[in-house]
Amino acid sequence: MINEFIQEQMLLFIAAAVILAMLIYSYVGDKIAGYNSVGTDAATRLFNDDAFLLDVRTPGEFKEGAIGQATNISVTELASKIDTIKVDKDTPILVYCLSGARSGKAAGMLAKKGFTNVNNLAGGINAWKSAGLPVGSVKSKKNRKK
Repeated sequence: MINEFIQEQMLLFIAAAVILAMLIYSYVGDKIAGYNSVGTDAATRLFNDDAFLLDVRTPGEFKEGAIGQATNISVTELASKIDTIKVDKDTPILVYCLSGARSGKAAGMLAKKGFTNVNNLAGGINAWKSAGLPVGSVKSKKNRKK
């Protein structure tokens, strides 16, 4: 009787198993990748504790505003410029982009290069702005000297 029920509802059991696997991965996937996904509260603590801020948006997006004194290296250039990041491997790093997708990829790259305290801002700078947190304007190099 039970075997008959399972055979008749095989698709239902497969769907439930897939959903369960996806749910488990959503909770532990970042840890497996070697970085943490953090919300704006934890990101604010990292910011206040002088974490290294890495903005992986394009230079055009970066000009629209950034968090603190973030360093801008586009995620498309990160692989070739990762060695230019001059911080200790255990220094807290807060990585962000516009929505959190590109920065997740960048955070994984940093973790693979041996950085041990990598944090991805879930929701990116959009979440930061939505929380009412400050975003500064980026000055050109010419204006910084004045």
